[in-house]
Amino acid sequence: MAVPKRKTSKTRRDTRRATHAGSAPSVSECPQCHAPKLSHRVCPNCGMYDGRQVVKVEE
Repeated sequence: MAVPKRKTSKTRRDTRRATHAGSAPSVSECPQCHAPKLSHRVCPNCGMYDGRQVVKVEE
């Protein structure tokens, strides 16, 4: 059975785990209605994407 030869130090263990942290999604501003929206997605407020009306939004 494989057994570690030396104890893994706290620094090495924590350094390995440091890359698993999540990050908040980046939010940009819609150029048409200036509402916050996720990048590369249709604006949920006005339905525009890349200068075109993609989704009809009921008011």
